Amino acid sequence: MTSAPERRDANAVSAATRVGTHSRLDTAQSRSGAHDLRGTLPLRVELARQVRRRRTQAVAILVLVLPVLIALAFRIGGTGDDTGGGPALLQVATSGAGNFALFTEYVSVGFLLVVMVALFCGDSVASEASWSSLRYLLAIPVPRARLLRQKLIIALLLSFAAQLLLPLWAFLVGGAFFGWAPVESPLGGSFGWGEALSRLLIVLAYSCGQSLVVAGLAFLLGVLTDAPLGAVGGSVMLVIVSNILDSITALDPYRQFLPTHFQYSWVDALGPEVVWDDMMRGTGLALVYSAIFFATAWLAFDRKDITS
Repeated sequence: MTSAPERRDANAVSAATRVGTHSRLDTAQSRSGAHDLRGTLPLRVELARQVRRRRTQAVAILVLVLPVLIALAFRIGGTGDDTGGGPALLQVATSGAGNFALFTEYVSVGFLLVVMVALFCGDSVASEASWSSLRYLLAIPVPRARLLRQKLIIALLLSFAAQLLLPLWAFLVGGAFFGWAPVESPLGGSFGWGEALSRLLIVLAYSCGQSLVVAGLAFLLGVLTDAPLGAVGGSVMLVIVSNILDSITALDPYRQFLPTHFQYSWVDALGPEVVWDDMMRGTGLALVYSAIFFATAWLAFDRKDITS
């Protein structure tokens, strides 16, 4: 025969997957002393789980292979004689390690890095639901807010790591293939290594800030759906649609509120002087969008009945 305290504890644990029960769960656990909820799902455990996944390993391999393929393509075919918006970086891409790293960033930031961020952030919660393990995580019990926080921290950590690893590895590959000459600015002039490093850090910091928009939407969709591909694809679709609309100049001045309008504003950090205006606007816009997406994800998950 089950005692009353045991029945209360069992009911509290099973209620973890239903809306509006976590305050009772916290109270029940604190009375029984059975669990310290602050110690559930440690970051090191979540990091180890995500690093061991094949999609993380596949992303790492792609990041390591892509700069080598680009360098080999330049060795075989040269820089070409294209004209347009991108050729300024293209024509100096093989002048040294720094320029090669900047070109690799330029060709990757519009789609490849978007997919990587969407994959890490959109798949984080949705994959647990698709494996039918999300309900058991909450019944361990892991409080909902803590589960989302731990998942988001690791997802952003892996996303930023991929975005930093790509240009840094491209820098080493570029040095091995094309030498270590000073960085030539596509806007004129050249930089010494100290100045070039500070400019590269500005580029990387800005790119990571812009990726918060994709991370926020992917995380929100991952909370709302049980299909990881839906969360990843939905956030990538946002970028595609935003880029299409941004190419329509007739939408001025409204297109400057599109989430990807300032995506390439980091090029302003490569001139003789850093021009901050568009980068500040882009950073502010990214913070607003990402704050809305993350807040909506927390609110939706807190009110959602977990049935998977």
